[in-house]
Amino acid sequence: MSVQRIASRYAKSLLDLAIEENKVDRILEDIQSFGEVVKNRDFYLMLKSPIINATKKTQIAKLIFEGKFDKMTMAFLNILFVKGREGYMPEIAAEFLDQYKKLKHISTVRVTSAVALKDEVLASLRKKLEQSSDTDEKVEIVTKVDPDLIGGLVIEFEDKVYDASLSHKLDQLKKEFSENLYISQIVSK
Repeated sequence: MSVQRIASRYAKSLLDLAIEENKVDRILEDIQSFGEVVKNRDFYLMLKSPIINATKKTQIAKLIFEGKFDKMTMAFLNILFVKGREGYMPEIAAEFLDQYKKLKHISTVRVTSAVALKDEVLASLRKKLEQSSDTDEKVEIVTKVDPDLIGGLVIEFEDKVYDASLSHKLDQLKKEFSENLYISQIVSK
């Protein structure tokens, strides 16, 4: 079974249980915290390691999370260790966040610009995106600065990309000049 399918099924199970128990926001906090811990390379490698046995991994997770996470989250993590799915925990956490956003009608929009955008620009962009029929009711904007864009910005969400960067425009212009039909017709005569 593919990693995506496994992650999707476990995440859906946890989300459904959280909805049923009316603990969605609490479980979301736990999963977000777990996502931050997984960014630690040593912890990530420990989860993925086939050499470290599940019992040891369970003990380590209990030391880190017990008392901080809800009992439901701890029970869920324990099930993953028992079933041998601990290696999929980072993917399950990411999938849980995606499914939560779908449940709450939140679109994540990635905006890459050549320089950091001002708050008023982001607020205006958020307003336009929320009015768009392509996004959900709420919009979460994730910004990134890439000086290679020279100017302008690139907006990405779902499977759509709107590239209004200067580097993209220059690439298009370069392509048009390399395919210039007028010059090739003059040279061929």
